[in-house]
Amino acid sequence: MIFNSLSQPGVKDLKTKFKEINFERNEQNDGPILRAYVVTVDTANFADMKTYGDFMPHTKYGNTKVYFFDQDKPFPKTLSLMDPFFDEQFKRLCLAVYEKNGMGEVTINSF
Repeated sequence: MIFNSLSQPGVKDLKTKFKEINFERNEQNDGPILRAYVVTVDTANFADMKTYGDFMPHTKYGNTKVYFFDQDKPFPKTLSLMDPFFDEQFKRLCLAVYEKNGMGEVTINSF
């Protein structure tokens, strides 16, 4: 049983290399929890991006967004929980956005 607990698949098992650059979470604990991440990748593997997003923390009725960028191109260093979530100049460089909404529905869209 301990082996199964310690040998669960995780981000390190994916072929794509991910690096979390920034993370924001609202401090409101009496309403929906909002989480947003900026993550760089070494390849644009959408299946791995979805799996990575699935590994991210999510709270029932909350919202989790992960913005993926190429590690070899410019990407935002700051992030906001309000739209626009990062400087507009980076929008065209965003490879994909993973979102899990309050009902647990997952979407991954490319820009």
